[in-house]
Amino acid sequence: MLCTRLTNARILTMDPDHPVARELGIWQGRIVGLDEAVSDLPAREVVDLQGATVLPGFIDSHVHLAWTGLKASSPSIAGCERAEDALAAVEAAASRHGAPGAWVHIGGYDQRALGRHLTAAELDRVSHGRRVFLMHDSGHACVVNSAVLDLLPPGVPHEDGLLVESAMGAVRRLRLPYAQEELADAIEYAGRVCLAEGITACAEAGIGAGLLGHSPVELGAYQLLRDRGRLPLRVQLMPGADTLRPLGAHEDDGIPRALDLGLRTGFGDDWLSVGALKIYTDGGMMARTAALTAPYEGTDHTGQLQDDPEHLTSLIVDGHLAGWQLAVHAIGDRAADLALDALERAQALRPRTDARHRIEHAGLIRPDQLPRFARLGLSAVVQPNFLRYFGDDYASIMGPHRAPWMYRGRGFLDHGVTLVGSSDRPVTDGSPLRAVQFMVERASVSGGLIGPEEAVTVDEALRAYTVGGAYACRWDDSAGSLGPGKRADLVVLGDDPRSVDPSRIGDIEVVATFVDGREATRGGKL
Repeated sequence: MLCTRLTNARILTMDPDHPVARELGIWQGRIVGLDEAVSDLPAREVVDLQGATVLPGFIDSHVHLAWTGLKASSPSIAGCERAEDALAAVEAAASRHGAPGAWVHIGGYDQRALGRHLTAAELDRVSHGRRVFLMHDSGHACVVNSAVLDLLPPGVPHEDGLLVESAMGAVRRLRLPYAQEELADAIEYAGRVCLAEGITACAEAGIGAGLLGHSPVELGAYQLLRDRGRLPLRVQLMPGADTLRPLGAHEDDGIPRALDLGLRTGFGDDWLSVGALKIYTDGGMMARTAALTAPYEGTDHTGQLQDDPEHLTSLIVDGHLAGWQLAVHAIGDRAADLALDALERAQALRPRTDARHRIEHAGLIRPDQLPRFARLGLSAVVQPNFLRYFGDDYASIMGPHRAPWMYRGRGFLDHGVTLVGSSDRPVTDGSPLRAVQFMVERASVSGGLIGPEEAVTVDEALRAYTVGGAYACRWDDSAGSLGPGKRADLVVLGDDPRSVDPSRIGDIEVVATFVDGREATRGGKL
């Protein structure tokens, strides 16, 4: 007997052998079959979907759950468009959070909205003796007051309280670690937000170290949720590369650095597992720190790498030699050159045909770099909503010659590169449907077209958030499409993205999300 049979639905399976179905049978969290294979089987529950559209659950292949939840519960200056308004919001937060000397963590900082960066001196005037940390929305910069600057080791670079990339990491180390219980609550909140948008699985892009690690025992917060039955969706964890350390492995293993016990990609179960090793090579476009080969438009500034190129290369090579799948953050084309060169060196030292290494963001990729992606078998894990919401700004700082190279779609697919959709939540909107709309239209919220020749079809965009995500996360044997033996993870939509006008895709209702064959949320309510 089936546990559940879904009937009277338009099921878009993403499986070319059976692309559309009307019925789907579920037993113990797995799909038993489609249509006539299950139509006559008894079921404990029959759900009439009344013609609704069903897709495989969306996979967000690059997200920050803990940061999302913590940001939601923190004071914010988002929406402020004048420096004086932002400072007033900071003063209000400082006045009501803790005693003098306490940390006040404030989100929503973006100098583009204010027209300039705030300064430490300005924060000093409104901090009331607290240690103020303004987190940039990109996750690649912060502004702090003098009470924080006084705690930093000598030599940490800053500009009037603005710290970027590794310098920001020095500030975060003063505040860390967060408690596992606090992280667990934040992760659960963020996971339920994802469920409401039809996301059934995600990859947490960096724990334990790096720019966005929250604790050296951060994995324990996820395991705590898993053990208590509070993990809302499936999560794959990317340890930060700085968690690797020299270990005394046997020389025949050829492993120069590893996690304790040799833990690597693939450890875990269907709900919680260890994924790729996260390696940062550069910054971001919002903070103007993405590493470019030519300057940002109208400047002589080319961004920056996270560290010495040889150090970054050795991290990539050592991670490959230790058997990891790698997720290499590279937004600018100069950072992509470094990543491609290092991955090529790593594969020459120890060829691995199914390594499935990933380039995270791939924000600015020159035409000559596309064939290298293909030759190395890399996936491009892009964030379409970056251009939907920030595209006008990004196009202006790249200039008309380079703007069409940003967050490509068609260029990757035409070269045989696996295109993978993701959000980088909470940097911007995490909705897969709004991202799919952008991938088809290539239009920012203002209506401006950003590289229209990079547009893809609706089906190709949906595949980036299902089949492509499953491939990049090494879940393709169990997720990404709907067929016998696959997980019963699916999303019910109020309309068919392939049938409506593209301008309406982002507004399609998420009616319900199923994980493990059970409805996890309905009507987008948390």
